[in-house]
Amino acid sequence: MSTDPATGVPQAEPESPWPGGGVLVGVDGSAESVAALREAKTLAEKLGTPLHAVVCWDYPDLAFGDVTSPEIFAYPKEDADHVLRTVTREVFGAEVPDWFTGSVHRGRPAPSLIRLSRGAAMLVVGSRGRGGFIGLLLGSVSSACVAHAECPVLVVPRPAG
Repeated sequence: MSTDPATGVPQAEPESPWPGGGVLVGVDGSAESVAALREAKTLAEKLGTPLHAVVCWDYPDLAFGDVTSPEIFAYPKEDADHVLRTVTREVFGAEVPDWFTGSVHRGRPAPSLIRLSRGAAMLVVGSRGRGGFIGLLLGSVSSACVAHAECPVLVVPRPAG
């Protein structure tokens, strides 16, 4: 196992970005995904299993647009690296346990998490992420994961407050 120099987070080896067998959690920096990472951490600790966080990124579908808009990322890979660093620090603090790894994957979140779920004992996602309409109770990524993941899925609700 190595440490990603960009994120400072322990990484699975490049040829197997998700070693499988443990708890997989999708994060995007939203409060819901941080809550999902906290819940996944608790589960992994209690079960004595590895925990792997995944941040997915892709280029926007738009051909033209205002690149200063928050909906369009000028550097999506770097933004994803930053999200992984930030949520890891928020949940674990300065001491990241050796049973935790994280990675950044290019691709849409739902298909990526569904593909990665093949090797997981459980997939944990937040009920809502960064996109979509705030009033919806269950986001498109969490809905797709519940319907298509190849392992049990835990959907963590929005944090109270």
